[in-house]
Amino acid sequence: MSTTTRESGSMATKVTFARPTRLSVPIQVLDRAMTSPADWKRTAILLRVRYSAGLITAYTIGGVEVIVIIALLGRSNNRDAPSLLTVENISAGFIMLGVALCIAAVSTTKFVKPAFDWYARQDVPTPDQQQSALDITRRQTLVHVGLWTVGGCVLVLLNITENKKTLLLIALAVGFGGAAMACIGYLVSEATLRPIIAAAMAAEPVERPAPGVMQRLVFTWMLCTAIPTAAICGIVVDQYTRLVIPEDTNVQAPVLLLAMTSLGTGLLGTILVSKSVSDPVQDVGRAMGEVERGNTDVRVEVHDSSEIGRLQMGFNRMVAGVAERERLQDLFGRHVGHDVASRAMEQDGELGGDVRYVAVLFIDLVGSTNLAATRPPTEVATVLNDFFRIVVTAVDDHGGLINKFTGDAALAIFGAPEAVTDPAAAALATARTLRSSLSSLDLVDFGIGVSYGPVFAGNIGAEQRYEYTVIGDPVNEAARLTELAKSRRSRILVAAQVVSAANPAEAAHWKSRGRTTLRGRSRRTVYAEPLDVVR
Repeated sequence: MSTTTRESGSMATKVTFARPTRLSVPIQVLDRAMTSPADWKRTAILLRVRYSAGLITAYTIGGVEVIVIIALLGRSNNRDAPSLLTVENISAGFIMLGVALCIAAVSTTKFVKPAFDWYARQDVPTPDQQQSALDITRRQTLVHVGLWTVGGCVLVLLNITENKKTLLLIALAVGFGGAAMACIGYLVSEATLRPIIAAAMAAEPVERPAPGVMQRLVFTWMLCTAIPTAAICGIVVDQYTRLVIPEDTNVQAPVLLLAMTSLGTGLLGTILVSKSVSDPVQDVGRAMGEVERGNTDVRVEVHDSSEIGRLQMGFNRMVAGVAERERLQDLFGRHVGHDVASRAMEQDGELGGDVRYVAVLFIDLVGSTNLAATRPPTEVATVLNDFFRIVVTAVDDHGGLINKFTGDAALAIFGAPEAVTDPAAAALATARTLRSSLSSLDLVDFGIGVSYGPVFAGNIGAEQRYEYTVIGDPVNEAARLTELAKSRRSRILVAAQVVSAANPAEAAHWKSRGRTTLRGRSRRTVYAEPLDVVR
């Protein structure tokens, strides 16, 4: 397991990446998603066929081309001069090509079969399997170089009795051809095995050196374009110096062949290198589009540890951090309300607030002490959860905010921190909804009090620990009305100013029932109840 911790100011976001138990599709937005074991197995077979076919094609084209170039440059119009175009050389060339293909096939099977096996089974590779998969391309390139070196040495030995010019011609042709084909083989291997490498890196990204974009471009240009072009330049220069090629040799055909090779391998190498850069960047771009649309459950494949791989890993860490922050924000919002959470992030935890005209609704259970004494704690918790679920739903539906839960009671405000068009009407409608909804709970009885007026609404506490709350006489009045409402048939009492402040349509549901002096207050409170309640 690897862990990344990112800190900002006094807060730290800890993002943990756990080692998976099964391979999965790292990115949801890709069309190549596989859903069944048969898909993984079929893909593994196709990758292996493409890999083998690509290497065999590179070997065959490269071997035939080198044999032809040596034969063309080594020939002479002088019939008495020795020729490289002999049955012995041609036979040896094609035999070595066949042997090289067999060795390449064996090495391919040895290198890639274990990786394809765990990939087809969707197994997460062990660290040894992971390292082995990441080294496939490098080891296969070493095999390329070794086979071309051995082949060149054999050709030199077969023509050891020839003059030095002939031997030098063979060495140069094998070196140029082998370098170009080794490059093509490397690029074909890297492009074909990309899903395997991505799966190995997905298990647990490792820091391993890999050629960067600039290095790949220069390397590809040098081996696929510069070397054939340099060979053409060497042939032209040799026409004046006569160091290697016989004087009467016609060089037009080998020059044309080398030019075609330069064009073909250069184009193929450029396409493969550009795809190794453009494909990951396109994946990141599409994944960013998903994140912009709010989907943070998205990851991109990590192909290597070059700057492209670091971009992919960085994007995955960023998305994981965003998902973690969204989860924390959601949890924070559930605790204090999403409006309060948004306000806290906008104000960066500043203490203070402002005076707002709000409606306050206080609801409290009746007989909760007896309930706790006669029922198991788990049952009491279930009753409270059912009770608060109904309260929260009703308050949310009418644009209010649950400011706090206090044991078996809840305080809701309408008009802060976000403004509400008609806070008094919203609070009254919520009270009527609660009376109807809570009647379905057998073990629950309650009292509801509603008031309206100016309050201080803001952050109270210290910089280290604070909460958003409302302070003012309407809060106390709502709490005292709740106590009185518990003994009333309606179970709801609202202050007269709430009805006066509400729109006529809502006010029509309420009727003044009297006045009383509430505990802790000096002036009398005029209160109202729902109109449909019989006194």
